[in-house]
Amino acid sequence: MRTCHRFGRIKSGYERDISSLMDHATRNEGTGLAKSSRSSADGARRSMAFALNRHLAHCRECG
Repeated sequence: MRTCHRFGRIKSGYERDISSLMDHATRNEGTGLAKSSRSSADGARRSMAFALNRHLAHCRECG
């Protein structure tokens, strides 16, 4: 599937946030901070899916 530059920018921003949250969770393994970071990463994954699907629905280049 071919996508536009904006799709890639949206995806890379979310992936950067998700990876930093997961890194924080692994550094603080076994604490409440780790659990919070993991759930925030899961929420960011859902938000990324929503944002990318919305982009695909409205973008003339991608959709």
